[in-house]
Amino acid sequence: MRLVVGYLATPSGEDGLALGAQLARSLGAQLDICMVLPPDRTVPARVPAETGYDDILASRAQRWLDEAKSSVPSDIDVDVHLSFHDSFAQGLLDEVTRLGAHAIVVGAAGDGLLGRHSVGSVSTELLHSAHVPICLAPRGHRHSSAKKIREVTCALGTRVGADVLLRTAVRTSKRMETPLRLVSLVELDPHHHLRDHRDTSESVRERAVAHAQSTLDEAKAALPADFPVSVTIADGDAVESAVRKLDWQDGDLVMVGSSRLAQPRRLFLGSTAAKMLRVLPVPMVVVPKQEFPNSE
Repeated sequence: MRLVVGYLATPSGEDGLALGAQLARSLGAQLDICMVLPPDRTVPARVPAETGYDDILASRAQRWLDEAKSSVPSDIDVDVHLSFHDSFAQGLLDEVTRLGAHAIVVGAAGDGLLGRHSVGSVSTELLHSAHVPICLAPRGHRHSSAKKIREVTCALGTRVGADVLLRTAVRTSKRMETPLRLVSLVELDPHHHLRDHRDTSESVRERAVAHAQSTLDEAKAALPADFPVSVTIADGDAVESAVRKLDWQDGDLVMVGSSRLAQPRRLFLGSTAAKMLRVLPVPMVVVPKQEFPNSE
């Protein structure tokens, strides 16, 4: 298994690299640190053309990659790659295809609060077009003291495609040898457009509990008898308040599925996952609508 880290020599790039190292160690995967430069970069007027500006830029980028590689713990198999493309996101997707990688890891955009996600243009493009899972590191994740993933949380909905997410989460937990927590988020806003007019907060919660129990039963059937799995119901007047009620610890990882609008084997960040990102203090993995080839 190989994981591609979309790297920049910035704090955000370090956040993504830290998550990539945690995932690689937990999964027994190789880490591929990739930097994408724009081709035929226009040389600034203040830089004489004969100085070989493009060569200088590429040389500096290679030094950044080498420094990033040297910062990765020695127990992780790591390589670096420099490529050129007009789009950083598409350049990463091309590297995934070339390397046969199974996921992309990126850090948050440059603004916002520590411990929170901020989705920039690159992440947005990946989240609406990638064919492999996208792993998002929150701001400041480079300061995490966790060596490996501690627990996998699977945020399950009731719509078509939840079974794909569940199977992926179960497979990931097995490979990482971590506990699996199944979470059902219940939005109790009586004006929510998905609610039946006859619903009450209690009837919505009862349905969520029943659904969570059925997913727990399915997950247990796919796991060894002694595999640690739990189920949690979190409710609130909005998705954000429900997420805040959950206990989060350093080393936790959340997995969510793609929107029903996603094309087959592609990602599309849904509204619930987007709301979760606003307040989630731990990394999130967005899984494609259909399963991708498994790798042992």
